[in-house]
Order: sequence, then structure tokens, then C-alpha cells
Amino acid sequence: MKSYRNVPPLAGICSPQDALREGLPVDECVRRLKRYHYAFKRLHQTFTARIPAEPIYELKMAFSLHAHLCAEHVGDLRKRVGEMREPPLGLDVVPEPSLEIFFDEILSAPTTEELLLGLYARAIQALQAALQEHMAATNPVVDQPSVRVCRLALLELADIAAFGSQTITALGLNPPSAQQSEWLRLLDDALAAAGGLDGTKDRAAATLTRYYSAKPLQFNFVPRRDQRFADPFNMGVNAEAFIYNPDYPPDAKVLMMFFKRLREIDVPEMMASIIVETKGKPWEYYRAMSRQLWDEARHALMGEVGFASLGVDWTKAQVNFSFSYALNTMLTPLERHGVLYFIEQGLMPKAGKRFEYELAQAARNPISMLCQDYDWADEVLHAHIGREWYVADFKNAAEAKNFGDQSWSKMFWNYSKWADEGLTQHRNWWPDVYLEYCRQTGIKPDEKVLAYHETYETTRADLKEVTGSA
Repeated sequence: MKSYRNVPPLAGICSPQDALREGLPVDECVRRLKRYHYAFKRLHQTFTARIPAEPIYELKMAFSLHAHLCAEHVGDLRKRVGEMREPPLGLDVVPEPSLEIFFDEILSAPTTEELLLGLYARAIQALQAALQEHMAATNPVVDQPSVRVCRLALLELADIAAFGSQTITALGLNPPSAQQSEWLRLLDDALAAAGGLDGTKDRAAATLTRYYSAKPLQFNFVPRRDQRFADPFNMGVNAEAFIYNPDYPPDAKVLMMFFKRLREIDVPEMMASIIVETKGKPWEYYRAMSRQLWDEARHALMGEVGFASLGVDWTKAQVNFSFSYALNTMLTPLERHGVLYFIEQGLMPKAGKRFEYELAQAARNPISMLCQDYDWADEVLHAHIGREWYVADFKNAAEAKNFGDQSWSKMFWNYSKWADEGLTQHRNWWPDVYLEYCRQTGIKPDEKVLAYHETYETTRADLKEVTGSA
């Protein structure tokens, strides 16, 4: 195989020697791809299901990203299998009972520590090894589309694995405890009984006894937060009323917008429950919803970055979970989606995301301008996702929107209830945050801004009553 003037042959895919590799026949290639698909799908399920009840903020954010990435690779693998003489695809079939036990055990892990070990020290590593083996075994020319899927997946799995490794070290899980090691041996035995994740190894004879997954898993969608979130039921500061009040200056409004962005932690907590509890949808539904879930988590990260840019400690703001708590404990999955759609529609008019972007421009705050620019673009995408995957369940868009409005109103009474139960005093934390901002920036506090004290007692946390935009 001599090329013209040493131009790389074979489109630069590989060397002539590698192109002569015997490789995998189509049937074997598809068999392996289905197992990778199953692994990514179960990882997506686990990352998503554990978002609400995971208290550590950084893990909530990471699980949101990793669920999104897994959903993308599930979609890519489904597409590739569908290209390879596979009607019907059979992608909903469990490829191996012992693999099912392996992933069921990780999903059912009762503690954050064991969950991290199962995900990052076992499942992710096993999937990486399987994909690397596929690339080494298959013919890189004839199976180039599969190689591409594997390469892209490995690129992102490397990032996921690096995060997991650093987290395991940071939390003192390396080496694991004796109890954790015993459970990890069950995972190892399950993989060995399956012939490895890809099923290419000799199957070890083993009697597998379920441990954590012995009883049907009851998903816990009641949100939890770590100790930095001191008052998660606090609804004592109405961010929307402040931002849309023309009497307050743009720079103070930007500070409040950073709080609003960080507060969006509660959207992934709520969306996770919709995704897990909604059954029987095409995979594109779960893929799109997982993308939106990650976008909402990313918005929270924008808020964190915004506080840091101002030198303000975000923990002084009482970032609540009242939205996700109420929706997850009081509404059905469809009602939760309805509330999400209703709020998204309220953000589309000029008084919504465009207003926030223009407010950042007026304040001349470059970080806020950048965040609101992308936040606005994301919300346009999310409105489209809502139209495609939520409105379709109704006669028309008006009915869908009205259903969301009615669902939203079902939780409106919780302000006084939470106070009566002693869960919060709805303390006005705004003066502390604003004064720290003034100290960090060297500006004189505005007495009117400092005195702001409007709550959510009689106003919902959307734009319907604040601007009429909904």
C-alpha cells in the first residue's frame, strides 16, 4: 500500500498494518456495543437518581454533568447499533444477569462513599477498559464508525474518571474500609461472572448474592444539602421583586441575579425525579431532559462563579431548596414538568431572560453579561424541549401552559407552613450579602437597597405576578 508522495493513506485513520487486522465481525461488534449501551444507560440512571438526595453540592453538580454525558453516549450507541442490520434493536434487553446485579448494587448503594466507589472505582473503569479493548480488537477501517463512538466516549470517560479518582482521594476512601472492600468484591465477582463488562473474558463460576439490591429500591427524591446550606427552607428574600423594581441600581441587581443563578441547584433536583419516574418515552426524551438538567446545574455554577468574581461568600445567601422540595413531595412527574414549562414560557418574553441580559449590560459587569448571554440561549433551547416533550401530552399549548400554572399554585401555601413547623424563620439574609459586596468593592451602601425586605409569602417565585410576562 504505497501512497502518492507519502500522503497518509486510508484517510489517516490508521497504518496499513492496522488495516490488515482481522477485526470483529458485525455480530460480535454489535454484541459488544449493546453491552456498552447497557452500561451507559445504567450509569445515566444512577447518576440521575442520586442527584436530589446527594447532600454535597459539588457531587450534585458532577452527577448532573455525568448523567448528561452518559445520555449522549447512550444515544450515539443506539444510533450505531441501528446502522448494523439490527431491526429490532433489542436495546432494552438486559445483556447478562450478573451485569444487572452489578449495576443494581451500585444504584442501591446506601451511602455517598459506597456510591462513589462503585461508580468511579469499578463501573467507569470497567467501561473504559471495554471500550479500549474494542478499539484494539476491531478493524479501524471497516468499523471506523464504531471506533469513533468509542474514542469520543473514552475522551469524556477520562474526565469522569479523573473527577472520581480525585473525589475518592479527597474523601479518604482510598483505601476503602473493610466493609466497603467486601461489597466491592461482590461487584468484582459480578463482573467476573459476566466475562467482564464486554463479555470477552472467561466467565468465573460464582454464586452471586445480592447485598444492597436484595430489596426493591425506593428512590429518595427529597432534596438534601450539605452544611453550607444553613437554611434551605428560607424564602425570606424575593429575588424577582428586587430585580424588576426600577428603584434599585443595576449593580445590586447583578448581585441578586448571581443568587438566582446559584439557586438553580433546585432545578436538577426536581428534573431528576421527572426523568427517573417518567417511563416509556423514546430515548431522545431522556437525552433532551438530561441536557436541560445539566444546563440548569451549569447555571448554578455560573452563580457560584459570579459570587467569587465579586469576592462575596455565597454561603451568606440562604440558597433554598423550597422549589425542588415542594415539587418532589407534592406533585406528580407530569405536574412537575408542567411547572417547569410554565416558568420557561414566562422567561421567553422581553421581560424575561432578555431583561436579565440587558440588566447585566447596564451594570457593566462582564461576568454577569457572559453568564446571562448563555443563560438566555439555554432557556430558548429549554422552551423548545418543553414544546417537544411536554406539550405533546395536551390538546394544545394553551392547555399545557394552564396545567402548569395550576400545578404551580398547588404548592403556594408552603411559606407559612414551613415557618409554623419550625423549619425556617425566613430570615432576611440580604443585608449581610449586600454589605459584604459593598466592602469588597469599596462602594458606599445604598440605604434603600440595604433596607430591602420583600418575601415570597404572597408571591410565587416566577415572573407572572412580578412582570405579567407569563
